[in-house]
Amino acid sequence: MTDDTWGQVREELIKRVGKNNYKTWIEPLRLSGLKNGVALFEVPTSFFGDWVSRNFVDQIRGQLSLAGSPVDRVEFTVATGQRPVADPARISAKPAVTREVPRRPLAAHSVPMRPRITGEGDISGAQLEPRFTFESFVVGKPNELAYAAARRVAEGGPVAYNPLFLYGGVGLGKTHLMHAIAHELQQSRPDLHVLYLSAEQFMYRFVQALRDKQIMDFKELFRSVDVLMVDDVQFIAGKDSTQEEFFHTFNALVDQNKQIVISADRAPGEIKDLEERIRSRLQCGLVVDLHPTDYELRLGILQAKVDHYRNQYRGLVMASGVLEFLAHRITTNVRVLEGALMRLFAFASLVGREINLDLVQECLSDILRASDKRVTIEEIQRKVAEHYNVRLADMIGPKRLRTIARPRQVAMYLAKQMTQRSLPEIGRRFGGRDHTTIMHGIRKIEELMVADNQLADDVQLLKRLLQN
Repeated sequence: MTDDTWGQVREELIKRVGKNNYKTWIEPLRLSGLKNGVALFEVPTSFFGDWVSRNFVDQIRGQLSLAGSPVDRVEFTVATGQRPVADPARISAKPAVTREVPRRPLAAHSVPMRPRITGEGDISGAQLEPRFTFESFVVGKPNELAYAAARRVAEGGPVAYNPLFLYGGVGLGKTHLMHAIAHELQQSRPDLHVLYLSAEQFMYRFVQALRDKQIMDFKELFRSVDVLMVDDVQFIAGKDSTQEEFFHTFNALVDQNKQIVISADRAPGEIKDLEERIRSRLQCGLVVDLHPTDYELRLGILQAKVDHYRNQYRGLVMASGVLEFLAHRITTNVRVLEGALMRLFAFASLVGREINLDLVQECLSDILRASDKRVTIEEIQRKVAEHYNVRLADMIGPKRLRTIARPRQVAMYLAKQMTQRSLPEIGRRFGGRDHTTIMHGIRKIEELMVADNQLADDVQLLKRLLQN
C-alpha cells in the first residue's frame, strides 16, 4: 500500500469517527507494514493500541479493504518493543510475531497521545453540554465570585489558582461553569490539552488500568494534560486506591504548573472519608462556594430562559407576574426552576392557553407543593454560618467557643423548626452529635429568645431568608 492510499483511507476515517476521535486516536497511527492480510501499525503506547483495537479496528479494516488492500487482521506494535496488541475480532491460530520497530518521529501535523477537549463522542472525557457556556450563565450575587474565578481560569494564561475548587448544592451551576471553562479554552487556546471528566469516570479508568495491567499508560495519559477538570470529587471519598492515584496525579500536575479545576457538593473540609492529605491540597488553592440562589438571580434566570422559549413557542402569551411568582415560590434549585418553565410553555402550547397564574397553579401543582417547605439542614447551616461570620466547618466541628457554639445552637433550633428531620438525623448532620445535645441546643435558644431581643430578631431574619 502506498502512502497516498493510506492518506485516502485516513480521509474516509475522519468522516466515520469524527474529527476529535480522528485527531486523538487515528492520526497518531503509523502504518509500518501490510503483508499476508495483516496490517501492522506503530502506536505510542500499549494503552493507545488497546483502545484503538477495541473501538476503531473495524472501521480501519473496512476502509483498507475498500481502498484495495483487504486485511484479515490488524496488529499494533509499540515502538519500545512491547508486545503487539492484536485485533480481538481476528486472532489467528498461530501466535502473532512481535517485531521491534524503531521509533520514528511523528509528522509535524500529528497529535501526541494526549487527551483533548471532548466532542462528537470523544472518549477522552465526559461529553460537554453545548448549552453550558459563559454566555448562557446568569450571574448574580450568590455566584459572582465563582463566575469571575472560572473566567480567569478560562483565559488559559499562567496558572491562576491551583486548584480552583467550586462547591455548592445541586443545581447551583458548578457543572455549568466547568463546561464553560472547557468551551472557552477550546475556542481561545486550542493548543492546550484539556481533560474534563467526573470523579466516577476517573475511578472507572483507574480500575480498568489495574485490571488490564496498564497502570503506567494510565499515569501517562492523566499526567500529560494541561488542564485537568474533575467533577463531583466527593465520589472518591472512602475509595483508598483511587484516592492514592488521584493524590499522585494532583501532585504531578501541580509540579508541572498545570491547571486543575475541581467541583464537589461541599467544601473540602466537609467531605467525609476524604484523606487528609488530599483535603489539605484541595484547600491550598481558591475555594469558592456557589450559594443558594436568591430571588433576583432566580428571576434573571427565568427571564433569560423565556427569551429562548418564545422563539420555540411562537404566539404564546405570558401574563405579567408569572415569572415573579415562580422566582418567589420555586427556591430548591435552578434545574427545578428551568424544568417548571419548560413544562409551562409546553402545556400552554398543547392546550392553546395563555400562561397566567391560573395555568401555573394547574400545571405546576406538584412542584409548588414540594417547594412550600423544602429547606434543608445544609442550607440552614450555610445561612447561619454566613450570618454570624463563622466557618461552616467550625460550626459543624467540635469547637466549643461561644462565638461558634451559639450559631451552632441557632442552626439546630432552625433545623428542628423548618425541617421534618428527627433529632438523631439532625445530630448526624452536626458532626455526629447525640440527640440529647441537639435537644439542649434547641431549649437553650428557646430560653434565650425570651430575654434576648437581638437573638430573637436574628432567628426571625434567618427564617425569612431561608423561606424566600
